[in-house]
Amino acid sequence: MTTVIAFDVNETLLDLRALDPLFTETFGDPALRPQWFAQMLQLSFVGGLTGDYVDFTTAQHAALRMLAARTGKDVSAAQAAAIVEGMSSLPPHPEVPEALARLRASGVTMVALTNSVQAVAEAQLTFAGLRGLFDAAISADSVRRLKPAPEPYRAVAERFGVGLVSVRLVAAHAWDISGALAAGCRAALVARPGVVASPLGPQPDITGPTLSEVVDQLLAAE
Repeated sequence: MTTVIAFDVNETLLDLRALDPLFTETFGDPALRPQWFAQMLQLSFVGGLTGDYVDFTTAQHAALRMLAARTGKDVSAAQAAAIVEGMSSLPPHPEVPEALARLRASGVTMVALTNSVQAVAEAQLTFAGLRGLFDAAISADSVRRLKPAPEPYRAVAERFGVGLVSVRLVAAHAWDISGALAAGCRAALVARPGVVASPLGPQPDITGPTLSEVVDQLLAAE
């Protein structure tokens, strides 16, 4: 039985499309925002694989420099800072507050588990009005190993004194789902537009197009 539900934050709960005006202003193309996020993830993952740890904020700045070089844009330090700092003031997806509140009312332990550094994680959840819905906010930076490495998922289990089988991750990223399942957790995929599960390895037993529909299934299952 699941006793702790861990939620990824960026894109799962919070809407990164709020950064699009900054990408329009800086690069002239809001469609570059997903490219930046993907590049940032790649840099973080490479750091984990090579043993040269890179925190999320550092990776975000580095990814902007790479994007600027790729597009031939001159991005100032102030423009880069505005984008990275914008990560701390993202709105939740429309259905998220109500869905989390319904799950919270069931009495389940809820934790935010994010690759963002702790200060950013706290700022994000507070700005979005979600912090009070979680028993804890855990940054993977605290174990210096970013998801999908097993250590962040283990940190959740250790924090609440349960086995990994008692932890369920809810995320809108196939790589995060795969990481949680490989670590021994259960998982639920929020299949937002363009999101599909990896066809490789164990599969999430719950999938829904929005957090509301995932929570419906979680409440029915528990």
